[in-house]
Amino acid sequence: KVSRVHYAGLPSHPDHQNAITQMKGFGGVVSFEVDGDLWKTAKVIDTVRLPYIAPSLGGVESLIEQPTVVSYWDQAPEIRAKIGIKDSLIRYACGIENFEDIWSDLKQALDQV
Repeated sequence: KVSRVHYAGLPSHPDHQNAITQMKGFGGVVSFEVDGDLWKTAKVIDTVRLPYIAPSLGGVESLIEQPTVVSYWDQAPEIRAKIGIKDSLIRYACGIENFEDIWSDLKQALDQV
């Protein structure tokens, strides 16, 4: 269901060593690519129940967004591709909710695509 995860806390991330030297923790924002197209990714976004669909509200609640639709909608697919913004990319900012609630909600959404 997920083809790739982008998180500096993972040893597989290209900037992992920089993150270790520059950060005391890796933070609560993770990006991942759904194994699907724009519409399957949108279905994941529309199916989660816990996070707000928003790029940033400055609060403590979990947020989710599809950068292609929210932040880069006015850019051509070729431009998005050059900067690494795929149609299947999701940005998830984990809030202060219980981890099990966050995980089970995201899992049920991914299970539906």
